[in-house]
Amino acid sequence: MELHLIGAGLIVIGAGIGLGQIGSKAMESIARQPEAAGKIQTAMIIIGALLEGLAFGALILG
Repeated sequence: MELHLIGAGLIVIGAGIGLGQIGSKAMESIARQPEAAGKIQTAMIIIGALLEGLAFGALILG
């Protein structure tokens, strides 16, 4: 069985779940504190980019 394909699938699923959590919590934070929306969005974009970079790196190594 092609174990690297299973690993790649798990990486993509994990990255999708992580990005969903980041977006969900960021929107919740903005709803609670609208004046901090700029800082929250900036942090969300940076964390999302780092997560995607990590996922692409793991896919390449896998």
